[in-house]
Amino acid sequence: MSPYIYLRALKHAEHTVFCVEDGQKTYFDSQFNRILAYSSGQQVKRSVLQALTDYMNVPLAPITFNYNISANNELENKEPWSPCDPTYVDQLLGGWMRAKTTSVKSDKKESEQSKENSVLKRRSPLSISAMRPLHPLLAGVEKENITFDRSDRPDYHPVNVRIKGTEKLLTEEEIEEFLNKNNRSLSRRTWIPDNKRTTGLFIYDIAIDLRTLFCVSTNQHEPEVTKETIASLKEKGWIESENVFGKCLVLPKEEREKIIPALADALIDWRITSNQARTFSLMETLAVAISDNANTIASAIRAKLIDDGDKPKAKPIVDENAGAELYVTLPCASYILTETESVLALDNAKKSLIDKMMAFDYEHQI
Repeated sequence: MSPYIYLRALKHAEHTVFCVEDGQKTYFDSQFNRILAYSSGQQVKRSVLQALTDYMNVPLAPITFNYNISANNELENKEPWSPCDPTYVDQLLGGWMRAKTTSVKSDKKESEQSKENSVLKRRSPLSISAMRPLHPLLAGVEKENITFDRSDRPDYHPVNVRIKGTEKLLTEEEIEEFLNKNNRSLSRRTWIPDNKRTTGLFIYDIAIDLRTLFCVSTNQHEPEVTKETIASLKEKGWIESENVFGKCLVLPKEEREKIIPALADALIDWRITSNQARTFSLMETLAVAISDNANTIASAIRAKLIDDGDKPKAKPIVDENAGAELYVTLPCASYILTETESVLALDNAKKSLIDKMMAFDYEHQI
């Protein structure tokens, strides 16, 4: 049995924003000479973990934000700290990196334990791609001008006018005098030009490494967790075992059975949860391909370039004969010619993921 599960999903986005950076994150496709929108793998990962914790009704792990105060009383932002605790489900599945930072240098020899625990890192068992267009010709970026408008109640929304370079506010009489002298007016409307929006067919890929999905290494040469955490996990019923990477602790079966359905749901039903206040899109899932072979999911959901004279076109394809399990939803028929769409497509895709994750023998890998 392959220790990997590969998933590709196809989504439709409608006039929306994935992440606000000059209106929308974009990159340039040099082959087709087009600017394209994308959502970074980090944003997709955060959205998946948010969906997971929402499903389980548990909080995300608390992150400690560190600052130093300099000699002239300025705050210096330092690296945030993860708890590096796999009892938090987002830490277990999302991984962590924590380097020991000290603000004061000391000539005293550090303790052996301090040296051992100077860096803690766990690679996430989920490898997640950016969400990007299925094909450069099947998505686009458009611009629009929008306004922040409160001109309907000018008497209710105050206006402040300052003399540049100072904190002095003009009085109402001074404002009126300035406007009359200079033939000007003050608006309760702010123009926000050139806002980017995207529309099209988008895909993301996820690889699940079952070998480390619920296993935490106990190796202290390159530690994932401290010795104290290892002792605490053992007290909580984590099982001592071994995988191809060495000795490890495995999450108990009853806990895995709580997480697996939530993870299957989150991998398919996540939505972008940040920076999307201005323009909402359902970003409905059109198709899901699942396999233990990465090449087959790429073949199952793909696009084909069509020579149409001076202007090439791309045709989206969902192919149930490409070697992967393919689940096609009802909305997919709006964009791709298909006869296999089903109202139960996403439920069946989640069941397939659950069955595959449940079937793996986490305790007896070697």
